[in-house]
Amino acid sequence: MRLSLLGIAVFAASVSTAFAQGDAPKPDPSHITFTMPKDIAWKKSESMDQAVIFGDPAKPGLYGLLIRWKAGHFSRPHFHNTDRYAYVISGTWWVSSSDTYDIAKTYPMPAGSVVTDLAGKVHFDGAKDEDALLELVGMGPVTTTPFDAARK
Repeated sequence: MRLSLLGIAVFAASVSTAFAQGDAPKPDPSHITFTMPKDIAWKKSESMDQAVIFGDPAKPGLYGLLIRWKAGHFSRPHFHNTDRYAYVISGTWWVSSSDTYDIAKTYPMPAGSVVTDLAGKVHFDGAKDEDALLELVGMGPVTTTPFDAARK
């Protein structure tokens, strides 16, 4: 009987929350701006999807990205001209500070990890067995230089 009452209470709370959200006025865009998940503009590729959620990495100033590394895909050794700060939202992001590409020598960063790609330091990263979703923040303009190109 307790489980039945608990189930009814949970159902009633979820229904009332859904109706309350439908009746609530949208925030004034001069106070709060937002983008709903369905409206995030993802640029998709075979290896990863990327969405700029604020700013512009090609211009001066703060920017934020969402990056979804697809399982089985990795970048090659490279470096950036500015520090970049990553938070692993879901999945496991695999990273290496080596200038030699070898995914067997990558280190796992599970969901909840915070990682800093330091400016001018070589690294590579990606996802092994599952997709990994990251939020990445930095100061633009950012450039990415392949390590092999920098050696020439």
